[in-house]
Amino acid sequence: MSAQTDEQLRGAPAAPGPQEVPARAQDVMTVDGVSSDEGHAALRASVRKLGELLGESLTRHEGRELLDLVEQVRALARRPDDGAELAQLLSGVDDATAINLARAFTAYFQLANASEQLHRGLELSRASTGGGLDGALERLAAALGSGDLDRDTAREILGRLQLRPVFTAHPTESSRRSVLDLLLRITTIVQASEDSSQRPLDARRGQRRLAELVDELWQTDELRVLRPRPADEARSALHYLRNLTSTVLPDLLEDLAVGLADLDLDLPADAQPLRFGNWVGGDRDGNPNVTPEVTAEVLAMQHDAALDVLTAATRDLMTELAASTQIVGFSPELLASLEADAQALPEVRAARAHLNGEEPYRFKLSYVLARLEGTRARLHSGAEHVEGRDYANVEQFTAEIRMLQDSLRANEGDLVADGAVARLLRVVRAVGFSLATLDVREDAGKHHTALAAIYDRLGELITPYADLDRTARTKLLSKELTGHRPLIGAAARTLTGTPAKVVQLFSTIRDSLDRYGDDVIETYIVSMTKGIDDLFAVVVLAREVGLVDLADTDGAHDVARIGFAPLFETVTELENAEELLEGLLSDPSYRRVVAARGDVQEIMLGYSDSSKDAGIAASRWQIHRAQRALRDVARRHGVTLRLFHGRGGSVGRGGGPTGEAILAQPYGTLDGPIKVTEQGEVISDKYVQPRLARHNLEVALSAALEASTVHRTPLQSGEVLDGWDETMSVVAAKGQEAYRALVRDPGLVPFFLSATPVEELGNLNIGSRPARRPGGTGGLEDLRAIPWVFGWTQSRINVPGWFGVGSGLAAARAAGHEDDLRAMVAEWAFFRSFISNVQMTLAKTDLGIAAHYVEELVAPESRGAFETIRAEHARTVEQVLWLTGQEELLETAPVLRRTLELRDAYLAPLHALQVSLLGRSRASGEDVDPALRRALLLTINGIAAGMRNTG
Repeated sequence: MSAQTDEQLRGAPAAPGPQEVPARAQDVMTVDGVSSDEGHAALRASVRKLGELLGESLTRHEGRELLDLVEQVRALARRPDDGAELAQLLSGVDDATAINLARAFTAYFQLANASEQLHRGLELSRASTGGGLDGALERLAAALGSGDLDRDTAREILGRLQLRPVFTAHPTESSRRSVLDLLLRITTIVQASEDSSQRPLDARRGQRRLAELVDELWQTDELRVLRPRPADEARSALHYLRNLTSTVLPDLLEDLAVGLADLDLDLPADAQPLRFGNWVGGDRDGNPNVTPEVTAEVLAMQHDAALDVLTAATRDLMTELAASTQIVGFSPELLASLEADAQALPEVRAARAHLNGEEPYRFKLSYVLARLEGTRARLHSGAEHVEGRDYANVEQFTAEIRMLQDSLRANEGDLVADGAVARLLRVVRAVGFSLATLDVREDAGKHHTALAAIYDRLGELITPYADLDRTARTKLLSKELTGHRPLIGAAARTLTGTPAKVVQLFSTIRDSLDRYGDDVIETYIVSMTKGIDDLFAVVVLAREVGLVDLADTDGAHDVARIGFAPLFETVTELENAEELLEGLLSDPSYRRVVAARGDVQEIMLGYSDSSKDAGIAASRWQIHRAQRALRDVARRHGVTLRLFHGRGGSVGRGGGPTGEAILAQPYGTLDGPIKVTEQGEVISDKYVQPRLARHNLEVALSAALEASTVHRTPLQSGEVLDGWDETMSVVAAKGQEAYRALVRDPGLVPFFLSATPVEELGNLNIGSRPARRPGGTGGLEDLRAIPWVFGWTQSRINVPGWFGVGSGLAAARAAGHEDDLRAMVAEWAFFRSFISNVQMTLAKTDLGIAAHYVEELVAPESRGAFETIRAEHARTVEQVLWLTGQEELLETAPVLRRTLELRDAYLAPLHALQVSLLGRSRASGEDVDPALRRALLLTINGIAAGMRNTG
């Protein structure tokens, strides 16, 4: 793999700054003497070896007949004909054989994908480029040296720098962790086998082990028997978080700290440049399975995992710190603390004094470990804190480690103090006792329903709360915020239904903060925010349980234990974002809430629903414009803006390289903190391989550092930006017009439901959240953005990732903006990233395969939408090629193009099999044979593996 930027790999001009390598195949350039051809040859050899082992496994388990059928299907799928012979062959395949065919092709993709990840990570680790931390630090040094940035400003920004990847569950996450664990073991052996210094005996043993693991892979079910519960999804997220915080985090944070120190920029002691977030167990929007009890359960799991991480790190430090009183001195504070420890934990003294009595650091860490275990026991039982036997909070734990650090520095141990001990302290700052900060999200309407029930019980409103307009509700709730009376009181016990659940949720948040500390839940996100009353409603409910207190008239003792964030999801909401934030921050009561939160206001931007609502061009442009407007409002009110980007895994839902996306934000938007969702479907691809995990986190953190410190002013003149804005507005407007004409066509619903397996998705046990919003009419508006993208991806149409862009670009050219368009793709990171992602999605689109779905599954009277899609696809390819100066898509990325062609050789049979099985399944009506359903679901799983993303 190369460390070239994603734009270079995909054919667009490169931008300065770090770029993330996304979870998919990339072009292979020259890396430290390893040529493109050599790198690709190694990958092909690895895939070939694993493919041969899979063939042997198929023969052992199912007989030579299956392997012959697999090869026959693959050969027919590659023939440039109408596919009639392949269709006839597959129509005669029984359900049991169809299951084995689907599993065979899926297993190939799993092995090929794992091998790609391995080689990508290996070559990235050998790369030496200006990307990542090195590049960001170089550009920061240049800004300091030129005077564009002064050191005091840089230090201030670094104090609030924080990248927070927020791990989410995913309704279309298709890979089981059991399968992922096997694949990781396989790639570990493959890596060892490619070491030229490996002994022959080791090589033979490795080959036997590979065959064994491939057999295990074939015997492992790719499909979940039961739909996962939110707690199961949380365990999966915690699995990755534990690994990241134990392996990747210490080195990455050390490299950042050392690099900044070289520039005479030290991170503050309480800095958290990298902190993880979690949505699993907190995101209840549309998921009735996420209850207050689930939230409490997940928080307990998180703390258990965090204490495991800190305990292991402390044990490692204890192994290193063997300094003896016979050789060096120790601080009086440390020695005095050991006496106090002996009184509080005499059992530890009795067990360790004879071993570590002359090794004060180890002796001290024995007590620290005992207190960590005491903390775990206290949190499990809900007991009271006992001073000296457990930690009331993470600050007490940190203070003890700092005591060791101070003693080392005072006694010739500076290297250790700034090395191993500092590493532990950085991890503690990042992990705390909670591992990650949990966000809570709920629909705005639920809060108004609760308040309507509460006010109705009070009987004081002339007009019932539910009948108040937004202006009246805003006035009522703003006044209520500074009041002293309780609204609920004893009436809380008489609430039922949604109101009772809403109040219980706020009580659970309060109890969790009391039990675990104020960093465990930080933000309450309000989805479907349309007015400031939607935020005020949440703050009032939080006040009712003691999370907010604005009772003091002077505001000196205001309390806001959590923050509140609106989520702008549709294009209309994004257009109104500036007005809404201005209204929020202009309200004296709410402004006091923000002040109590350190003058930080979080805003969440939704990519998925805005794209589903208006198409990718309008969505991206409106999000970009909204960021500018929100930035300016926050500045006027003296507030730090923390944007939370709700990006999906696929391009149609805001996906693409995270580092690239961060650097493509408007100048000055990122002022230290930023949050970005890590969707369940891409977590495994980005983080299962340690080298890739390090690289992906590094480029995102580097981008956040660079965007916050270096990209604070525009790179172009106001006149140039105005011209580009005008051009992009044409692209977005015409793109939205074309997209909405498609989705509002009455024929699209029957076309979409017939031409894609989206309806069958409900039978795949891959997520706890329903695919549709409750209480709808059954139309597209009820379908969540994730299955909307999922369906199009399965049939290779990929409408959400490109539709309307061709119309938009053509309209801009017709309006005389050709020169601006060329300048924009060369010089504007936002536009270049946008076009780069569209080009990738176009390359993954295959309307030849899609036509087979349409011809076999869609009634003739419902096929009109496909002609519209064909025409827009041709238009978009034509415009993108003109803009990038290419003769064909991915022309400047030949290895990537060959890799996608290789994938298609194995995807084509799965698509053909899926079409055949969909026809059979739908002909069966409601009475679908379980074996047939299983075969169909396996094709869905296999295509998802081959496409490397789902929703």
